[in-house]
Amino acid sequence: MVNSNSAVNILEVVQVSPPPSNSLTLPLTYFDLGWLKLHPVDRVIFYHVPDLTRSSLIPKLKSSLSATLLHYLPLAGRLVWDSIDTKPSIVYSPDEKDAVHITVAESNGDLSRLAGDEPRPAIEFHPLVPELGISDESARVLAVQVTFFPNQGFCLGVTAHHAVLDGKTTAMFLKAWAHNCKQEQEPLPGDLVPSFDRTIVQDPTGMETKLLSRWISASNNKPSLKLFPSKAIGQDIIRVTYRLTQENIKKLRDVVKTKSLSQDLRLSTFVITYGYVITCMVKMHGGDPTRFLCIGFASDFRSRLNPPLPSTFFGNCIVGSGDFDVKAEPILEEGLISAVESLTVWVNGLCPENIEKNMLLPFEAFKRMEPGRQMISVAGSTRLGIYGSDFGWGKPVKVEIVTIDKDASVSLSESGDGSGGVEIGVCLKKDDVERFGSLFSSGLE
Repeated sequence: MVNSNSAVNILEVVQVSPPPSNSLTLPLTYFDLGWLKLHPVDRVIFYHVPDLTRSSLIPKLKSSLSATLLHYLPLAGRLVWDSIDTKPSIVYSPDEKDAVHITVAESNGDLSRLAGDEPRPAIEFHPLVPELGISDESARVLAVQVTFFPNQGFCLGVTAHHAVLDGKTTAMFLKAWAHNCKQEQEPLPGDLVPSFDRTIVQDPTGMETKLLSRWISASNNKPSLKLFPSKAIGQDIIRVTYRLTQENIKKLRDVVKTKSLSQDLRLSTFVITYGYVITCMVKMHGGDPTRFLCIGFASDFRSRLNPPLPSTFFGNCIVGSGDFDVKAEPILEEGLISAVESLTVWVNGLCPENIEKNMLLPFEAFKRMEPGRQMISVAGSTRLGIYGSDFGWGKPVKVEIVTIDKDASVSLSESGDGSGGVEIGVCLKKDDVERFGSLFSSGLE
């Protein structure tokens, strides 16, 4: 691993507003409220464009962002929770000069190394993503950083408030922005125009009220938008990317089919990939086989609801699933077979009837969990298509979810080369990286 002395220098912070438009207030749904105080999702998207100049890059990104915000007004606004309001809303007001803040920076670092797969200190990615301004009453929704690497290209750092948008909405926005930058005068395709209708989200069991009461009690019994604190990341946390090819996934699927006694297993790319990652993570950790693990993932519910929401629904429509009390023993003994069998049960439980149970469970589970329990969760998805974000200078060479270094999660995305494989991002201590890597490669032989 190379020690880098690269520096990121901030040149300016500019505000980008949509073209003149009316103000907008968008209430949060219970899907949004489930993520109210969790940390934002930070992505870095790298582009290799050696002959690009900063003077040609920045104006084009700014003008196309402004045009895109006309369709995505909430992203220029703020999340607001006044003491007189029962719940937070997203408010965009041109009178308040609401805008997206873009940080323009320059780095003397090695873009190819940062955008590679090899082990790199996780902390090197933090200067590439901007922070959201958040207080008790108000929170920025979106912040962007453009970091220019002279004679190499640039990266986009995008920080998105999780109570305002999920991965599907973030991907839709990024593709819309890329479309406007590349095509300029062409209108947005229909699948990139968001739907803001909140009346279609029904709340028959009063989930909003239940979630709000839990968040208020977690904030000393007062409304507050302040996020839960994130742990500091030390120099010892290493970021590395592993890959499964279509052939690897087929082999693993065949192993499960041959060895499992269960019928009707779910053998999707997600289940096989995440099951394999869980197996390597649990074996890497080792320890007492009777110990408990916490394993989770989130699923898009737009098409699972009755009636379904449009695929372009703006906001959050994801529900977590998994188990906070999984015994390590079956995974240590049976490996992938046990992990896939458990994931099948959890995926089969993804139905509207279980939304309330799944959304309220974490509040109780975290209270009783012992410190140091191994937690495994997943960020991103192989279905978001973020590698399709071509701003006119070609597709990204790499997409990283920076936030996985904060909470022991792994990131999944489709392979950037279009081969149908999967990219898996992990952030671990150096010794753990070596153990995980050894288990990952030996399991594929």
